[in-house]
This record gives sequence, C-alpha cells and structure tokens, in this order.
Amino acid sequence: MSETIAATRLITAEEFWDYCAGKDARLELVDGEIVEMSPAGPEHGRVDRKIVIPFGSYVEDHGIGEVFLNTGFTLKRDPDVTRGPDQAFVSAVRIAENPPPDRGFWPIVPDLVIEIVSPNDTASDINDKVTDYLDAGVHLIWLVYPNKRQVHVIRPGWQIRVLKADDTLDGEDVIPGFQLSLLKIW
Repeated sequence: MSETIAATRLITAEEFWDYCAGKDARLELVDGEIVEMSPAGPEHGRVDRKIVIPFGSYVEDHGIGEVFLNTGFTLKRDPDVTRGPDQAFVSAVRIAENPPPDRGFWPIVPDLVIEIVSPNDTASDINDKVTDYLDAGVHLIWLVYPNKRQVHVIRPGWQIRVLKADDTLDGEDVIPGFQLSLLKIW
C-alpha cells in the first residue's frame, strides 16, 4: 500500500532526488507527488532473490545488458514520474546510447520490469504502476504474486498471460533464451 505525502506543489525528478538523499524509506514520484511505499516483507525478499540470481546471472553471462535492483527510473516528465521497480533490465545497446547518470535518477525506460506484489499492495496501486510502465514504453512486465504462486506477464496493449506454479517464465524477445521454472521460486 502506498501513501501520498502532501506537497504544496508538484516536484521534479531532480527535486525528488535531493529529497530522497539520506532518507531510509522506499519512495516513488507519481505525477509530481511523493508516494511512500511499504517496506518489503521476508517473502517478498526471498522471491526477489530467487528471481534475481538466475536472471542476473543469465544477463551477465550473455552480455546483453544490466539488471538493476530498486533503481529509480524517470519514466515521464511534466508532471514527473519516477518509479523504482524491484528489478529492471536495460539492454546493452540502450545503455550505450543513454548511460546511467552519475547523479540523479535515470531518464530511461527499462526494457523489462519485475514487480513483486506484496499482500498490502492494492490493486489500484499495481494498476497505476503497470499503466505508468506501459505508457512509458516498457516492453515486458512480470508481476509476481507470491501468495497466489502466479506471475502475470504483461505486454504493451495490456496483453496479459497468467503463469501458474508449475509454468516456466520466459524472457521472450526481450531476454532471448532466458527461462526460469516457477517451481524454483516458490
């Protein structure tokens, strides 16, 4: 569940970066307003780790890009949207064209985003995130539901495929060749 922090005016991604300095909280910027996110629970962290280790290893071994954890990406301007997905993949080609900044959030749209849905996340919050990602141009989204033992694979146009506990997650054309049995993360 997220809570919007009252602001007297909308702020930019750069002002949000400065605001976040030294804060020990999970925050995102949604349409110029700061939103506080709940801390991740142990199941969230466990599932996150069980995905990132094989996923990150595959990406690194094949030299196809980078996997980023809880990294802020500025997806939209005026009003600004900066989201920090649990995991994100950016291809090597796109990194070469738009390297990460030394300071501030990265104004690039990830190729793939992974969000692990916590029990206290509302359907509205998840819908808003997916909408922001798709509107920005993310090619593939994996919404991981540990409590249901499902992954919702979402493509542009809200094409949704639901994977169940014994299915295999596939990187499709975004991470060619990557596969992960969901049995390994539950």
